[in-house]
Amino acid sequence: MFDHFGYTVSDITKARAFYDAALAPLGITVKMHITNEMTGGHGEHFGYGKEQPQFWIGGASKHEPGVHVAFSATRAQVDAFYAAAMASGGRDNGKPGLRPHYHENYYGAFVLDPDGHNIEAVCHAPR
Repeated sequence: MFDHFGYTVSDITKARAFYDAALAPLGITVKMHITNEMTGGHGEHFGYGKEQPQFWIGGASKHEPGVHVAFSATRAQVDAFYAAAMASGGRDNGKPGLRPHYHENYYGAFVLDPDGHNIEAVCHAPR
């Protein structure tokens, strides 16, 4: 059901130091770093996990809501999710498509729900 989740923080440097220390005893470390440039100015992000990033923290940005949840899906389901969300009042936050800056097979779509939360459907499988 869930692929990953995350939220924005007020101070990315302090938050990273905290989570690096607090999660290390659990075997959870940074698995991916997304730069501010890679997000198009939407803040720096760090993805934590044991094998793959599943918990994310991101620098606060006026362009982002505070919560992000991503649901696992096939590519066809990503497309259907986006269409259904837009038809039911969602706001576009990223049309369905490949996001190679995450990895070569990352296919996702992003919508903002009625409260402004960033909701995603994502497929990691090759076409």
